[in-house]
Amino acid sequence: MSMSSLPTPEQQRSAPDAGQRRGRLRVGTAAWADHLEFYPRGLKPSERIAYYARHFSVVEVNASYYHIMPARNYSGWVEKTPDDFVFNVKAYGVLTGHQRGEEATPEVFAAFRASYAPFVESGKLGAVLFGFPPWFDATDRNRDTIARCVEQMADDPLLIEFRNVTWLTDPEERERTFAFLRELGLSYVTVDAPQVGTGTTPLFAAVTNRKLAYLRMHGRNEDTWYKRVDSTSERFNYRYNEDEITDLAQVALQLLAEADEAHVIFNNNMADFAVANARMMLNALDEPVNWSEQQRLF
Repeated sequence: MSMSSLPTPEQQRSAPDAGQRRGRLRVGTAAWADHLEFYPRGLKPSERIAYYARHFSVVEVNASYYHIMPARNYSGWVEKTPDDFVFNVKAYGVLTGHQRGEEATPEVFAAFRASYAPFVESGKLGAVLFGFPPWFDATDRNRDTIARCVEQMADDPLLIEFRNVTWLTDPEERERTFAFLRELGLSYVTVDAPQVGTGTTPLFAAVTNRKLAYLRMHGRNEDTWYKRVDSTSERFNYRYNEDEITDLAQVALQLLAEADEAHVIFNNNMADFAVANARMMLNALDEPVNWSEQQRLF
């Protein structure tokens, strides 16, 4: 399924509904510190994760991409969130090849895994997100790189996100990609993103590990996708409208019909776009929503 061919009305009517769901659905955002308009005035930054967790059941830790943080940071987040809350951790940039010139040694892998150990010990680790850069194309060398990541990450569940179109160029290459991920027990990240140039992937709903399916939304702002920006929120300056959320909700249901659990994550972190769209998605999927708070968001 490509972004230009999202579910037709007929497909939407035949897509799984809430009564046919196979597993649990979680909806949230990438990071929680960016959504300043979401939080009550005067709320301390250290208390934002607790407030966020009152409204959503999953979040991506984004700071882990920039540096290896001390384990005490993760312990604090564990203590401030409900028992059934889940964190997905974005892999350190050295491990995904974003920081060229720095080697992803076994020692770096070990230090990264040790940092988020509190999530593992508390049962709050959802998965680790390996988002590879736009120059990471579909070659045997890069497949070997992914296999090496699997070896170094032990038994931690992994998510794989591509930002190079060659992984899904044609049906044959697409099936090769999905078969490769299935063989390694990896969860493919279904992506909604601007369709411009080679540094992107079309939207294909795929479940490569039944334990976890993943849908990640970057918005559809073609003008900023490759732009040099002062902050990443500028690149993801896009708010989905109701029709787009309705279409994407059907994609989420298709994933959930094949998986034990599905996470739907909004990475359009300009202003309050991500949290507002996440609430719209919960509404579209008939998931529980704190309606008193929703009125403040819209």
